[in-house]
Amino acid sequence: MERVKVGVVGYGTIGQRLADGVALQEDMELVGVADVQPTLAILALKEKGMPYSFYLASPENKDKFDEYGIPISGFLEDLIKKVDVILDATTAGVGEKNKVLYQKYGKKAIFQGGEKNSVADVFFHGYANYEKGIGKQFLKLTSCNTTGIIRSVDCLDRAMGIKNVIMTIIRRVADPGDYHRGLTDALRVDPVPSHQATDLMLIMPHIKATGVLVHTPVTHGHIVSIVATPSRKTTEEEVLELFKAHPRIRVVRIADGFLGNASLFKYARDLGNLRGDMYEIAVFEETVKVFEDQIIYTINIPQEAVVTPETMDAIRAAMEMQIDRLEAVSLTNKYLKLGG
Repeated sequence: MERVKVGVVGYGTIGQRLADGVALQEDMELVGVADVQPTLAILALKEKGMPYSFYLASPENKDKFDEYGIPISGFLEDLIKKVDVILDATTAGVGEKNKVLYQKYGKKAIFQGGEKNSVADVFFHGYANYEKGIGKQFLKLTSCNTTGIIRSVDCLDRAMGIKNVIMTIIRRVADPGDYHRGLTDALRVDPVPSHQATDLMLIMPHIKATGVLVHTPVTHGHIVSIVATPSRKTTEEEVLELFKAHPRIRVVRIADGFLGNASLFKYARDLGNLRGDMYEIAVFEETVKVFEDQIIYTINIPQEAVVTPETMDAIRAAMEMQIDRLEAVSLTNKYLKLGG
């Protein structure tokens, strides 16, 4: 069977990881990546010997790439013509402009969480609503926080039904290496409900959700505390077993040294994961409690890499590579080595 041809537009924090994720899928072919400036990520790509072909999205910047000796395989439209589907990981708002080109060439595209929902036919999550993305031209992923939250809520919902969710999100303020948010020594509270709660209800309309978001001056990971109301009685043991059985959820223990976000980032590096990435969200075992018939638990979300598996799922749905949800996510998990 011929592999699905994929291009990545925007080779930044997310785009780099999406390119790596595609390269690991044995039934997909990464044709190339595109960007506008010779960023550090692209300079690193050159120093690694250009494992991915590069396409220039802004022809007027060609001299800058020539100056660094970065080989160019063509321009953005050349890449679009060669692929079956584009993963658009550009800065928020740029994807909507790029959509005109994708439409011009009749190509499918998958946008990341920063774009407006109106850019796509379907607001997509691999586990929660895979079926809605099958065969659609334009899909949009949920944000990193929403992706991780939905993973855990969907895991419980399919087993026992979840009626409502209240979440407290302790959100990292910027990715490692980002300076555009400045230097800060403050927390900031957003109005209730956070967009993650609203987005969860869009993906899972049968669940009511609300919650607060607190921005924190850290860079590695979000911590989210969740209170979920199940449709039947459950136990802490059952909840933990459900989480442990999910390929994209890692159950960790504070007693073992997993004290928070930094512990998980360090552990990913110690595992030898590229860039210290972790595709799984982590549930802290000691935070899983059943109180007054409500499930309480806390998760860590590695914001740089967490959307990679769901983006691979989106390719499978849009390209109708698999019609069955579990078959699709299982293949993604297999190629990303998730779930043992």
